[in-house]
Amino acid sequence: MSNISYYSEEGLKKLRDELNHLRDVERPKASQAIADARDKGDLSENAEYDAAKEAQGMLEMRIAKLETVVANARIIDESQLDTSKVLIHSKVKIKNQANKMVMEYSLVAESEADLKSGKISVTSPIGKGLLGNSVGDIAEVQVPNGIIKFEILEISRI
Repeated sequence: MSNISYYSEEGLKKLRDELNHLRDVERPKASQAIADARDKGDLSENAEYDAAKEAQGMLEMRIAKLETVVANARIIDESQLDTSKVLIHSKVKIKNQANKMVMEYSLVAESEADLKSGKISVTSPIGKGLLGNSVGDIAEVQVPNGIIKFEILEISRI
């Protein structure tokens, strides 16, 4: 089953660049590491060979996953997005109703999420809770500790 994800042009370019790097640079390095380890003698007692094979397997898994993500990626035309509601690629200023703390997040695809830079996934609990709300709405977000209420203060595009 395909899992379509929506990306900005920049986000999709980063994914494609990473995939190309893994294919064109890392894959040949892994093959060379296996060949070098194989040249060292008896494979049944060669831990270096086993480690190189395992690293190659992990690399191939990452490449396969990225290929699937890129194949199912769609670029969002941000000029067509409604700014009255919280959607993917919205920048949202929210206020926690319990402690009155104001935060600002950008809602992005799961692979673009980076909390340090204020980017949260639309599939995260907060992201899911904010989607579809308008300025002035109180979003109730289900988290492991219960429900947190956020007031939507401002919505803009990334």
